[in-house]
Amino acid sequence: MTRYLVVPGRGVSFAEHWTRQWVESRPNYQWAPEPPGPPYVADERVAALHAAVSASDEPAVLVAHSAGCLTVVLWASKHSGPVRAALLVTPPYIDPQWTPRPDDDVFIGEVPRQPLPFRSIVVASSTDPYSTPAQFADYARDWGAELYDAGDVGHLDSKNGFGPWPEGERLVATL
Repeated sequence: MTRYLVVPGRGVSFAEHWTRQWVESRPNYQWAPEPPGPPYVADERVAALHAAVSASDEPAVLVAHSAGCLTVVLWASKHSGPVRAALLVTPPYIDPQWTPRPDDDVFIGEVPRQPLPFRSIVVASSTDPYSTPAQFADYARDWGAELYDAGDVGHLDSKNGFGPWPEGERLVATL
């Protein structure tokens, strides 16, 4: 049986958010970690994901949204484990020249750009406020991922009407 580890973004998702709905309605889906909310401290998130992946030898599919995608690629650059595939939904673009300000609530460092050691799909939006279509394409190319164009879906979150996300369920089924 496959387990599904849902890797949250920077914040705590609303009850309507597709990630929360999937975890709450499917017994083989679990948080990795439970969404702690800001600040996003990459080292803490990677350690929590590593603990979840390492908790079982059973193969896992990672389902990540937003900054959770960065958690996945950071984890894969430092660790290995029984991960079969990953769905990386609307990863935010982090400029390599970016320096956090004291009031920022994101602490990440450089985003790895090498191919992931498992099959992955990057879900792109043509209207995401945190990445452009070209930036999504760069991530997909660098990570060796398939690129899926979801169209005009914003950041693919509950603010943009994604509660239920049947197309996401279809994508996960392909993994």
